[in-house]
Amino acid sequence: MIPSVNPSGSDTRGLLYYLYETGKYEDHTDPHLVASFDEMSPDPGRDPNATLTDLQRLLDQPVMALAKHARPAKHVWHTSVRADPGDRILSDEEWAGIARRIVAATGIDPGEGQSGCRWAAVRHADDHIHIVATLVTEDGHRPDDFRSGARAQAEARLIETELGLHQVAPGDGTAAQRPTSAERHKAERQGRERTAREELRETVRRAVAGATSEEEFFDRLAAAGLLIRKRVAPSGDLLGYKVALPDDLNKDGEPVFYPGARLAPDLSLPRIRERWSADAQDAPAARREDAIPTGPGTPAAARRRTADAVWQAVLVVEHGEDAVVAAHIAAAGEVLDALAKTSAAHTRRELRDAATAFERASRSHVRAVRGHDRVLRQAARDLVQGGPALGRGEDGATTAMAIDMLFFLITAAAHWHARKGHAQQAEAATRAAEHLRAAYQAAAAQPLGVLYQRGRRLSRPVLQRQTVLLREALPELAEQILAEPGWYALAATLADAESVGHDTAALLTEAAGRRELDSAESASDVLIWRLRRIADLPAGASDTSLSLSEGNATDQSPARPAKSSASRSSQRRKTG
Repeated sequence: MIPSVNPSGSDTRGLLYYLYETGKYEDHTDPHLVASFDEMSPDPGRDPNATLTDLQRLLDQPVMALAKHARPAKHVWHTSVRADPGDRILSDEEWAGIARRIVAATGIDPGEGQSGCRWAAVRHADDHIHIVATLVTEDGHRPDDFRSGARAQAEARLIETELGLHQVAPGDGTAAQRPTSAERHKAERQGRERTAREELRETVRRAVAGATSEEEFFDRLAAAGLLIRKRVAPSGDLLGYKVALPDDLNKDGEPVFYPGARLAPDLSLPRIRERWSADAQDAPAARREDAIPTGPGTPAAARRRTADAVWQAVLVVEHGEDAVVAAHIAAAGEVLDALAKTSAAHTRRELRDAATAFERASRSHVRAVRGHDRVLRQAARDLVQGGPALGRGEDGATTAMAIDMLFFLITAAAHWHARKGHAQQAEAATRAAEHLRAAYQAAAAQPLGVLYQRGRRLSRPVLQRQTVLLREALPELAEQILAEPGWYALAATLADAESVGHDTAALLTEAAGRRELDSAESASDVLIWRLRRIADLPAGASDTSLSLSEGNATDQSPARPAKSSASRSSQRRKTG
């Protein structure tokens, strides 16, 4: 259940007109009062003799009783209270009880002998009500409604428990603004899947991903087809920006612009500037020996560098200081946005949904110290500059590798948020991980299937040698791995490493030692991507070990479906 307290207004009748209007909005059916401050207020929806003006005058009476100079300019308090889509339909009596509890909890009408404001609760749809109040109490004072939004949320959590409704994770005030009812209805009328605000938020996020200057950021916005208005000081300094969709118009036929800060708290121009200004300050770090190599290249090269960068970030999220962790989590959102923007068709939807879900997890009250996340931001930039992937061959395999590593990072972020008590962020990261799991399945099916077939064609001596190697290097996990379908693909990977001169025993020990594997549902899949990344092997199948399979009959069984190293319980598994 989501209470959404709106900014105070000044037009009681105008708001009532919207709530009782049935001609413009499809979900405005049978508008009527379910409760009010005295339970005797006129109801223009059900009483043919009552008018909107009657209700407005009753609610405004304490305001009008004050001297004109003492009346608050913004005297109208308004909140909607919306049930979760999966909840049962509540009765008018239940909504009335909810309204009374919300106005009491927020200080609008506290009860228990305390003077309250006049209010009315209107229901015009099955799933929500609107509460309208005027912000002068019966004895002429301002109500104690400080932080009424947070107080309404806290009461909603209690109501959910008592009525058996969906339990919404408590928020912390860092979420992006939800679309209003009017925005949702407009999107429905226009046949849009999402509101203009949501489309703009995603487009601006993608434009920010890996950008290093204002010029580049605004060029990307323009290339995406957005209308842009810049706010410039008399000195010529840029102060802010607004964006609009060309076909999202108001009643006067003009584009509807949204400031960056209204799309999300971290999309204001000052917050965006923090990213690239910190990159510039941290530039010497780019010359460290452990820095990830960067530069233009193919989509496959960009994805391989992304996998390396993400692996480093996993270790930071697990062991770093909070401000540095927060920066890496925010930058992980940029990597997801960039990967979704450049992904092939068969992974695009799941990656886009993962990026959208993770947006909520990228902000908390732990303020990120930017600059430490430079390597991840550079990975996002490399992905954008590398261009779209075809989704097959080497770039398809490196996409699977990058997604696999991102699953580790996003799950690590979920665990970090959970430890900090960031319930909404932890839930959002977990949802993002689920979408990454699905994207991995689509990306990895072909390359792992080819490796599987190659492993089945290895000669018996080679396969026996890899089996002995596995048992010596990983005695506790060897039998589990040998029983997995992925064993043959892992054997092919070990053969590839051996054929180019690697010490495969040391390599396997290093890959297994970097993180525990006990909780992995498919340890072989985890090791395949680690080995191919550490040994700098082509992510896709190569012909390097074909000679090793001479003399062995080809197995014609179909390639197994890819099973993600991310394909495990994200709550039970330790990340990375």
